[in-house]
Amino acid sequence: MRDLLTALALTLVIEGLAWAAFPERMQRLVIQMLAAPPDLLRIIGLVAAAFGLGGVWLVRSALMAP
Repeated sequence: MRDLLTALALTLVIEGLAWAAFPERMQRLVIQMLAAPPDLLRIIGLVAAAFGLGGVWLVRSALMAP
């Protein structure tokens, strides 16, 4: 549970930094996302989740290796 809450907090940090550093670009990105078809957004989300899962697996397996 602690890892999950840490991951969620880090997500907020990264999102917050992106909005603080590039507010106009983030607004354009949101507009583009609203115009995108739902199936494309679903595919992008699944690909991002797969990369994230792979990243977690790599980090966890590297840290657990002798």
